[in-house]
Amino acid sequence: MRAACYERVGPASDVLQLVELPTPVPGAGDVRVRLQCSGVNPSDVKTRAGARSRELPFPRIIPHSDGAGVVDAVGDGVTQFTPGDRVWVWNAAWGRPDGTAAEYVVLPAEQTVPLPEDTGPEVGACLGIPGLTAWHAVYCHGGVRGQTVLIPGGAGAVAHYAIQMARDAGADRVLSTASSEAKAEIARQAGADAVFNYREEDVAARVMDATGGAGADRIIELEFAANAATDLAAVRANGLIVAFGANASEVQIPFFPAILKNVLVQFFIVYNLQPEDRARAIAGVTDLLERDVLHHRIAERLPLAEIATAHERVESGAAVGNVVIDLE
Repeated sequence: MRAACYERVGPASDVLQLVELPTPVPGAGDVRVRLQCSGVNPSDVKTRAGARSRELPFPRIIPHSDGAGVVDAVGDGVTQFTPGDRVWVWNAAWGRPDGTAAEYVVLPAEQTVPLPEDTGPEVGACLGIPGLTAWHAVYCHGGVRGQTVLIPGGAGAVAHYAIQMARDAGADRVLSTASSEAKAEIARQAGADAVFNYREEDVAARVMDATGGAGADRIIELEFAANAATDLAAVRANGLIVAFGANASEVQIPFFPAILKNVLVQFFIVYNLQPEDRARAIAGVTDLLERDVLHHRIAERLPLAEIATAHERVESGAAVGNVVIDLE
């Protein structure tokens, strides 16, 4: 099979290579998926770049945790899937050497999810990290019904889904931020009531104005390292900050503003969701797909031969939305 891999960390164009590898064989409890699309996420890019560790956990890594395709073969004991089933997958490269940047992937059957008939594989390749992260951030701690929710970076992959999901979940108001008018329009089209330019405006002050001085009930934060102080100024007393990302290994949190407001901060990473939380998120995303209420923003689709370019587009922030590798 064709695959992309790396054997050391570093710049995408230096370390990513195209190779021919034996097609994997499913063992007991596994399914083999002939992949049609592979999603490129910031976590994939950071791992390849060595942002978290310079040491590889495996001699060779096929990157990417998200993908979609067709079940090609099943191992002993698998009864919930048969060859020909359309599916999407999650956590393919989490704790494993072989992700979805290849023509085939073998995974435990429980990491494979039916893809609704009217949902394309390019969308399925965006669900494992962006979709499940957004769903859990919106629905954890009782959900957002009747709340004012601030979702910064509304043109980004997770936030774009989270705005739509918050609307569907009954949020009273959805606020967002962006760095340009073009990105602000993307967030508004997703359902944001107001979008603030974080480069030109005092976001916390704008949120307070929009909420009559009360603050946001929930903030769904993709960059807690940069925005912790702003979030604490913008959240209401006894409010919730759900933090799923930060571009720094350590975050400084202003203690007294946090304690005086009795703020709850929920950290989570989608890779490590509890089984019951993941099951709820998968069911929730499936319901949204079946009801066709989500708009999917696919920024770029590139062939496997251009995987380095795909990584560079995600790494630079030039791609506004999801970047997908086509494998057929």
